Amino acid sequence: MNSERYNRQVILKDFGPKAQQKLADAKVLVVGAGGLGIPVLTYLNAMGVGTLGIVDNDTVAFSNLHRQVLYSENDVGQSKVGVIIKKLRQQNSTTNLIPYSDFLNKDNALQIISKYDFVVDATDNFPARYLINDACVVLGKPFVYGALHGYEGQVSVFNFEGGPTYRCLYPDMPKEDEVPNCNEHGVLGIIPGIIGNFQALETIKIITRIGEPLSGRLLLYNGLSQDFQKIKFSTVLGNLELKALKESYDFECANTLSSVFPDVLEQLLQKEKSNLIDVRTPEEFKTFHLPEAVNIPLSEIEDRMQELDFEAANYFICQSGLRSRRAIILIQEYNPKAELINVRGGLNNLDLYAAKY
Repeated sequence: MNSERYNRQVILKDFGPKAQQKLADAKVLVVGAGGLGIPVLTYLNAMGVGTLGIVDNDTVAFSNLHRQVLYSENDVGQSKVGVIIKKLRQQNSTTNLIPYSDFLNKDNALQIISKYDFVVDATDNFPARYLINDACVVLGKPFVYGALHGYEGQVSVFNFEGGPTYRCLYPDMPKEDEVPNCNEHGVLGIIPGIIGNFQALETIKIITRIGEPLSGRLLLYNGLSQDFQKIKFSTVLGNLELKALKESYDFECANTLSSVFPDVLEQLLQKEKSNLIDVRTPEEFKTFHLPEAVNIPLSEIEDRMQELDFEAANYFICQSGLRSRRAIILIQEYNPKAELINVRGGLNNLDLYAAKY
């Protein structure tokens, strides 16, 4: 261990060489290499955590750059895990960095998480959070939670030394149409950095046993007012008794929809009798849209059904694929036999295609 590198934290009262050695011995898995994952990984790597696993199967997009500040314009289109591993190695060559170029899922969660002492949830969706929670309960691993919405964020520590789990705070997964969507409502670029740093701090605390971790307490942060609030919640004993993962972590009551991957969209649109409907707001559509697209905002779909050509295949697109999915569900009730196809991942996954225009 390089004593000079970590001297300024080793000399801290109640920290010292023993806490630094705990960091060096720790194995931390960070699920997500985006807005939350970047500050978590950057600081854990800099402060001397010995092993960091990184799970993400996404690529860098231009729309990431305002908040995922480790990536640059030259990284667009490249694997996030590949880029971040390279940059973290430049920051601290002594860290054991383990990449997982995959999304965490029911089939790999237990195998991956079992290799680590601590888990950081840096994801942005409910299915992943419930999966991480359940896998950590089954394996007896604590995890640090963070979430974002607009100008606000949340942080907590779950499953730590018999403390509450994520399901003790949020027992049931919401329905898909109840989920706030940052592609629709946005997120201020600096907020993920603030919340991610809080997550990194909580991770350091549970590794070294300094301070008082946010176990059984949910920290709420409002960036506009700089207000903090803490909500206490209790352990529901039944949530600690989970022995196996659930059969599915999809949204409950999710409709089965036809969908296509973005990389085949251009080819499909060249077919006869096919339309592309962009359901984003007129303001979003004006800022950028694909040349083939017609704008019918989600809020107007029910009043503009007559504009749809039900004799053709209709492809629906938005920023992330969520609003287009909702639009299809509404239209199915009106015309169950219509050929309606969702573009999975929306414009967020079409950067390379859209760059041609």
